Amino acid sequence: MGIDSPSHSSIDKDLDAKQEIEHVNHYHEKASPSIGPQTPMEKQLALQAALKVDPGVARFSWAAIQMYLVTLVICCCSGDSGFDGTVMGGINSMVQYQQYFGLSGVGSKTRSYFPDKFGRRFSMFFGNAVLVVGAVITANAKDKGMFLGGRFLTGLGSSCAGASAKSYLAEMAPAHSRGAYLGFLNSFYYVGQMTATGMMVATGKFQSEMSWRLPLYIQLIPGAINVIFVFLCPESPRWLYSIGRTDEARRILARFHSSTNDVNSPLVDLEMREIEEKIQIDGADKTWWDFRPLFTTRAERYKAYMVILIGQLSGNGLITYFLPILLKDAGITSQSRQLTLNFVNSVTSYLQNIDCRLASEGSAVVDRFGRRKVLLLSTSIMVAILAIVTGLLSDFGNAARANAGITFIYLFMVVFSFGWTPMQALYPAEVLSYQVRAKGLAFLGIVAQVATLINTFGLPVALQKLGWKVYLIFLIWDIFEVIVIYFFVVETKGFTLEEINEVFEDDNPRKYSERLQRETRESRKRRQGSA
Repeated sequence: MGIDSPSHSSIDKDLDAKQEIEHVNHYHEKASPSIGPQTPMEKQLALQAALKVDPGVARFSWAAIQMYLVTLVICCCSGDSGFDGTVMGGINSMVQYQQYFGLSGVGSKTRSYFPDKFGRRFSMFFGNAVLVVGAVITANAKDKGMFLGGRFLTGLGSSCAGASAKSYLAEMAPAHSRGAYLGFLNSFYYVGQMTATGMMVATGKFQSEMSWRLPLYIQLIPGAINVIFVFLCPESPRWLYSIGRTDEARRILARFHSSTNDVNSPLVDLEMREIEEKIQIDGADKTWWDFRPLFTTRAERYKAYMVILIGQLSGNGLITYFLPILLKDAGITSQSRQLTLNFVNSVTSYLQNIDCRLASEGSAVVDRFGRRKVLLLSTSIMVAILAIVTGLLSDFGNAARANAGITFIYLFMVVFSFGWTPMQALYPAEVLSYQVRAKGLAFLGIVAQVATLINTFGLPVALQKLGWKVYLIFLIWDIFEVIVIYFFVVETKGFTLEEINEVFEDDNPRKYSERLQRETRESRKRRQGSA
């Protein structure tokens, strides 16, 4: 038997797609200064045409499996943050720890410089190496000074590695599945959180110092995994291009984005051309201490406001840091049961986060329905839940109402995990341009730390002075967030990082992004109808 030849219809479709790409490329190359470069709409059409010829790597191909393994190594950085942000909450409540250090039970640069200067991989390596050293020091601490010094190093290392991980994965992932990859990255915060809370349910029963030292030893494991394997991962193609290693950048894009691993694939050509348009070899901002580039233009200021929006003040901090107190108010006084329910909260939040990303035939909800819709829906539901919680917990003396309020608090974290957890890694990394991405994510770290300070030091006073009215404060804030999301949040679904940058240059980025999404859908339907 002879070899089957491709059908005429298949050949015709490939030819049509190639002709469409050539037409768009010809327009771009011949455009006069008065016309300017391609618009985001034209680039979206070119991307859709390129995907017809080269649909990208198959879900279970060897290239895809390699990308999954790379992602797991990078996700260790997010696990760092979840463990580091949770472990002290449990340790502070342990009598063994308090007695060792003579404590009572009451109260308790690098992120932008290294990623641009030495690459995303080195910054993750450096951050996690510092974290490992800090974890060893903390776990072996003999006095408060040694303990605090180790905690400083773990916090520094975790924040440095986390900012670099977001930059790296945003720049490595294909545009059509970037939401899934970065949502998976941020969901590993809960893996770290579950590990810490679950372990302390058991170690809290120890009568020795190992009750609090063992969790601190375990903290170094995800950081050590990243340190060992991160240099086996490819470097960010955008960073490689920025330092003049263009051929290597093209090979990496072909390896992880092209179905044929062809460096001359139309899809790779399109991505490389957009990178070339937006990144000048000596144009990346190297002044790590100067955050003014985030606010120099109207477009950059708009992006900075979007980054600030993704802060940690939606009410999740109240629950994350003070769930044991809320449980106690509901009549759950057993320390063991409080720790167990705290662990259960971590598990349910993570499972919901996984579920929202695996919905719709394995694609991420944020990639199917869009960032703006998911944020708007989830925040609106959070407002309704907080209103119910405020009403139920306004009378702590009623055990039935208090228990019902705790149930809705759990539901609040499930909804937060659905809408906000994947967006905290995805959206800031998407909207920031290459030149300021590392710096912008470092700025996000500062915003998050400010929110953490408010949650850590402000909320205890607020709970003491205001009681249930604290929920009312977060209810009002979340209503404000709904308004801001509706009028200002820009949809970024399906756009390349370079196209997103151009969308923000428009006078009204939110409306422009919605029009582009609508026109792209209509254009796709017309092409499918004429096929």
